[in-house]
Amino acid sequence: MSALYDALLFDLDGTLIDTETIAMASGAAAFAAVGHPVEETFLHRLIGVDQPTSVGIILGHRPGIDLDALNRLWAEGFQAGMAGGLTLKPGVFELLEATPGHIHRAVVTSSGREGAHHKIRLAGLAPSFATVVTVDDVTRPKPDPEPYLLAARMLGVDPRRCLVFEDSETGAEAAHRAGCTVVQVPDMLPSQGRWAHHVAEDLVLGARMAGLL
Repeated sequence: MSALYDALLFDLDGTLIDTETIAMASGAAAFAAVGHPVEETFLHRLIGVDQPTSVGIILGHRPGIDLDALNRLWAEGFQAGMAGGLTLKPGVFELLEATPGHIHRAVVTSSGREGAHHKIRLAGLAPSFATVVTVDDVTRPKPDPEPYLLAARMLGVDPRRCLVFEDSETGAEAAHRAGCTVVQVPDMLPSQGRWAHHVAEDLVLGARMAGLL
């Protein structure tokens, strides 16, 4: 069945590693510390969104906020949360070990280059991913298809023969618009799968549903 695909493309945060819970907790603390407490539902709007876009959302919601202080406190809290190590999402190593060696792999993330590689190393995933596409590598981030089209081009494969694993609507839309087959494994927010070919509870089940395993 693996002959269906030439490459597996993975989102990072919320798909391969459990960072969204750290981001939400540290974000809530940072907003409160600068005098602008926010509801959890607002923080959910920032999931899967690149930094420049999230800035626009934040300023639209809290025009008078001290953005520099917020970003500093949020970054400090996030780094402290990661200090004890990162937890992988269920099925990550099982899926990677079960995938035939001839199938290419890449990470496609809305994180910046430095942060993405730090998280990949911290999670012990660096040996599994030689190719990493970050928000610093594109001019139009997710939900634009550019990140996934770039990853396919870097791997020398047709996007239509790429199987993508995403947790967020933003990421699933990007992969779908790129022409990839999309497995969505919702993390913090449920999904109706508008942009997904398959919606699964975990990565391994999603891979089976897509015919990879």
